[in-house]
Amino acid sequence: MFSTAGAGTKKEPAEGIRLTTTVHGEKTLMGRFEMRKGARIPVHSHHHEQTGVMISGKLRFVVDGETRDVETGDSWCFKGGVEHSAEALEDSIVIEVFSPLREDYL
Repeated sequence: MFSTAGAGTKKEPAEGIRLTTTVHGEKTLMGRFEMRKGARIPVHSHHHEQTGVMISGKLRFVVDGETRDVETGDSWCFKGGVEHSAEALEDSIVIEVFSPLREDYL
């Protein structure tokens, strides 16, 4: 599967957050998150492993009770089932891959 810039399924999972599902296969899904400064993803967990890279901006994650700020060029991987949240400290762009496939992002 290939995708061109600007293509893909678009959603707004929370205020100030735009998700574009860029590509997916049978076992993985890649998404581009655009987050406005101050936007928050509340504490949640899911069975998907979540791997990401910060394209631009700055986020504050709380993962399993530990706070960590990430900025341009930083990356992460959260195991499935781990509680986490995020807050955009600046306007930010993030690319994340989920495995297994996140049906709710299609």
